[in-house]
Amino acid sequence: MTFTAPAVDVATLRADRDSIARQLRSIVETAQRSGHKSLTTEETARFDALLAQRNQLDTQITAPAAGAGAARSTASAYDQVARVGSEPRTYTRESDRKGSLFLRDVARQFLTRDPDAIDRLARHMSEEKVERGQQLQRAAGTGAFSGLVVPQYLTDMYAPAVANMRPFADICNHHDLPSEGMTVNISRITTASSVALQASENSAVSETDMDDTLLTENVQTASGQQTLSRQAIERGTGIEEVTLGDLFRRYATTLDNTLINQSTTGLAALATTTTYTDASPTVGELYPKLLGAAAGVEAALLGQAVPSHVIMHSRRWYWMQSQVGPNWPTIQQPGIDPQSSGVNNAVKYGSGSRGVLPNGMQAVVDNNLGTAGGTGTNEDAIYVVPADECHLWEDPNAPVYIRADQPKAASLGVLLVLYGYFAYSFRRFPAGMQSITGSGLSTPAF
Repeated sequence: MTFTAPAVDVATLRADRDSIARQLRSIVETAQRSGHKSLTTEETARFDALLAQRNQLDTQITAPAAGAGAARSTASAYDQVARVGSEPRTYTRESDRKGSLFLRDVARQFLTRDPDAIDRLARHMSEEKVERGQQLQRAAGTGAFSGLVVPQYLTDMYAPAVANMRPFADICNHHDLPSEGMTVNISRITTASSVALQASENSAVSETDMDDTLLTENVQTASGQQTLSRQAIERGTGIEEVTLGDLFRRYATTLDNTLINQSTTGLAALATTTTYTDASPTVGELYPKLLGAAAGVEAALLGQAVPSHVIMHSRRWYWMQSQVGPNWPTIQQPGIDPQSSGVNNAVKYGSGSRGVLPNGMQAVVDNNLGTAGGTGTNEDAIYVVPADECHLWEDPNAPVYIRADQPKAASLGVLLVLYGYFAYSFRRFPAGMQSITGSGLSTPAF
């Protein structure tokens, strides 16, 4: 009697694994948005349980077929893919912490057709297809066939390492970018249904036909390029990691700056303004303006979202910390010590919430905010936003790709291009974003 192992539905296993990965990411993002420095006991237990499930799925996905009757062809096919769950990746945080080997291999593959570089990149792409095949197929649909996926640990590294370049983007409500198209369409209900008291028994009941308006946001491309000389690649020291790191930082900065400052659809263009005019500003005088902006957000959104974050320039955050006084808010907030006008989380720039204001809103410092506003060209605005209504769509897991071409071959150069797609929207509800501007926010004196 021959035993045949039941067939494993790899597609289902991968879908389950992707679902768990999203849950893990959600736990961490929720903690970050709340300003927590670590997970709670309950969050840790759930995180560990999900991590164990993911690791088990990894084993099922990558393990060779078991059983005495397993077909030889199955084992052969398995040997042609990278066993991510049980073998070291080609490029790892331990072996290539800053991506030097990866970028060097990219350049050498196109410059010299180095067989070792080609082999490592081929293994890397096989590993990526096993790990993230569905996402790679989707990303390739917009023309990335000649591209190479940046190792995921590098994009994971760049999020905290260059989060100083996208603090606002990192607190936004993140979504996976749609698989096709160059727009994201959102239906907005512009005419609501109605409910009224019935005039009498059997009389007509209130009825209003609902209507919606299509809100369309463009998918945009942030991209940059760098040409390296063959001499720099072959004889330079540290050139690769400097190049890769700088491209990542420029990408992150451009994305975040677009969200804040793009005309018509950016945060600065859409926010409803509260003016704070003061020749001798103080935090005590500024604070009611912040609460006025928060009240405006809540009045516009009601139960849809709450004003959760205050976005400001670093100079404004340090000016607020420099102020002292004998007065405290009349109403104390959860998590704020009595006789305290807020909390400083004592974290570095770009590491999430910098502190908590007296009413519980999280303070986020972002130097993509300008400091040349107003009639005196010396003002920096402050924004009060509901993070849940700051929508950002990015390619999941692989937001950045790199490719190399040889238009500079005659001059011994290699062209490296980094790019990514994203879309955003702050326009679902009018007046959902608020700002404070005016002479009270001119260059602070310390």
